[in-house]
Amino acid sequence: MPVRAEYPEEGELVVGTVTSIRNFGAFVTLDEFANREAFIHLSEVATGWVKYIRDHIREGQKIVARVLRVDRSKSQVDLSLKRINDHQRREKIQSWKNEARAMRLLALVAQSLKIEVDEAQTTFCDTLIEKHGSLFDAFEAASADPKKFQKEHGKAAWVGAFLKIAQENLQPPHVEITGTLEVTDPSPSGLEHVQAALLAAEGVDPESVTVQYVGAPRYRVTVSGGQYKQVEELLKKSTEAALAKIHAAGGRGSFTRA
Repeated sequence: MPVRAEYPEEGELVVGTVTSIRNFGAFVTLDEFANREAFIHLSEVATGWVKYIRDHIREGQKIVARVLRVDRSKSQVDLSLKRINDHQRREKIQSWKNEARAMRLLALVAQSLKIEVDEAQTTFCDTLIEKHGSLFDAFEAASADPKKFQKEHGKAAWVGAFLKIAQENLQPPHVEITGTLEVTDPSPSGLEHVQAALLAAEGVDPESVTVQYVGAPRYRVTVSGGQYKQVEELLKKSTEAALAKIHAAGGRGSFTRA
């Protein structure tokens, strides 16, 4: 993944490789920060009393840790293994793997442009990361919607090369989120009001939002798309549209995400 020249921030999760173990702690190189050295004190290796440090950590092991302290004047970074849960660990590892893959794809883009990877990073990577959040997310966006990607980034030579590599090496992502919408209206016009609310939900984006009858007053809302954040936003907009419609008519409604 792109090597970050600066120090990590306190509280940040980092990926590292254990290089040396002592009775008082372990030394680690930080993969994302040009292999800068960091240290994990024995008390931060695991919860509870640690009798043998090698029961919990070993040389050569790839670890995810939380940054406790950064002292730039002493080039010192202190880490903790115990102040992170399994979910955070899995997410960080997956993110790190994604960015490592993105760097391999970037090398292919640079090769097709006949430039060095460093030049590719300075020419367009910073722009892509600022726009999409990460280099891998940029490759996914290019694969999912090439026309939109080109519209956003123009017709420079690197854009065409980037699109080609993304489409050749990544399957367009597919995200689907569902939940249950409950809408009721006991008034004489209640049925029409419920139907109007359901149509409002689908009307936000008929191609991406579907509403299916489960059993009155429950309806399943399914939203699909290429990128998680976009699908989340669309789900929010569609359910809010339905609830606003039924509430305005004097009915009641709620939404529960699956």
